Order: sequence, then structure tokens, then C-alpha cells
Amino acid sequence: MNYLKIASLIILILFLAACSSGRYEMRHDAAPLRQPTSIELKDAVVVPVKKSVSASRPYIVNGQSYVPMHDERGFIEYGKASWYGRKFHGYHTSNGETYNMFAMTAAHKTLPLPSFVKVTNLENGLSTIVRINDRGPFHSERIIDLSYAAAYKLGFHRQGTANVKIEAMVAAEQHQAYIQIAAASDMTRLSQLAKDLTAKYQVDSKIVKKNGIYRLRLGPIDNADHAKELLENIKQNSHSQAFMLYSDSKL
Repeated sequence: MNYLKIASLIILILFLAACSSGRYEMRHDAAPLRQPTSIELKDAVVVPVKKSVSASRPYIVNGQSYVPMHDERGFIEYGKASWYGRKFHGYHTSNGETYNMFAMTAAHKTLPLPSFVKVTNLENGLSTIVRINDRGPFHSERIIDLSYAAAYKLGFHRQGTANVKIEAMVAAEQHQAYIQIAAASDMTRLSQLAKDLTAKYQVDSKIVKKNGIYRLRLGPIDNADHAKELLENIKQNSHSQAFMLYSDSKL
């Protein structure tokens, strides 16, 4: 056999080996070579999110049909949790993000992508909040596949699975705040006061009329903490009757 044939045979063997390995470089999953840091072990922060349209469509895996839900509010489920690590690290999740085994994320068959759940290990009482950004696990006896970091925090990273409870977490709706300063039957005084307060506190003002009475309000104020601090400041500076209103109140 000449060198050209040998080289061609080697290339063919390498090509077949690469094809047989499939999408992932590793054949079997494994734990990372280090432990998660304290920062990586912090719960995922529940925030308002826009759901993935493509990940909301029904799909089929291994002949089994799945129909993703569109509203996770009130969702609770009991079953076995597993985890996935190095084999999938750096690859795309079902909603197009990059899987990070040190992030507080998880895979679920039907919860919206993304969404958030609180996971409690029923065997030791430990819990954490994770962000659902992937599909799986496609094993009938398992309900959720956690990142390695989440499994580590829940204390079952060595044993592989655990009995858990998962509860959907939904961000509270954000309400814009208004501070009502004063009310009067004459708009002239309120107009000047509105200009003065807007200039002093750098917050928009508005005057609304209801039942023949004009009401001066500052806002909207998106940050709740800022609104509370501003209200206290205003009450200490000659407007002790000022009070808070929110966007869902009857303005």
C-alpha cells in the first residue's frame, strides 16, 4: 500500500470517527473539573421576560408529542430531577442561548422558554430558583434537568437524581408610582406649584380634574424605592399631606 492510499485511509477513519461522535464532543456526560463559585450559586433573579415564539410550538422527540404551555402561573410538579454538565456545556439550548453548566438554569419539557421555577430537593429541604431555557429531560421518570451548579446547590450533584418539587415563579407586575401633592378648586395656584416642584425634584408633574377638584401629582416614577424616598422628602418640606398613588389606582 503506497503512502497516498495510507493517507486517504487515515483521513477516512478520522472522518468516520467524527461523524459517529455526533453533535457533542463527549460521548458521556460528566461533572466539571471545578466546583461552582459562591456567585454562580446565587438564585436566578425572577424578572419579566418575553417568551420565545419558536419554543412555544408543539414538538416531537422519540415519537412522543409535547405541547408547551403559554402560562406557567400556578404550575407545581413533583418528580425526579437530574442534571447535565460538561457534555452540553457551550452548546445551544432550545431557545438559542448557550448552555452554561455553572449558570442557574434548567430544562423542562413544557414550561415556557424562558420562565422561572423554584426547585426544592424533598430529600434534604434545600431549594433554589432557576431559569428554564432548554427542553428535556426526555426520560419518562424525570421532570426537570438542572444545570450542574443548580444540582450542586441542591446537594445531589454526586448521586445524579433527586426527588423534587418545582413551583413556577412569576415576576410581580411593575406599577408606576405617582405622588399626590395637593388638591384645590383653583388651578392657578397648582400650576405654579407644579412648575416649582418639577424644577426642584426633576420629576414630571400633572394636574387632573375629578369631581370639580384639581389634583396635582408628580410622576410617573418607575423606581419604587425612589418614589418612597421622594415622598418622605416632600412630606418633610411643607407638603405633609402628600401620599402615594399607583398606576392601577383610580387616578
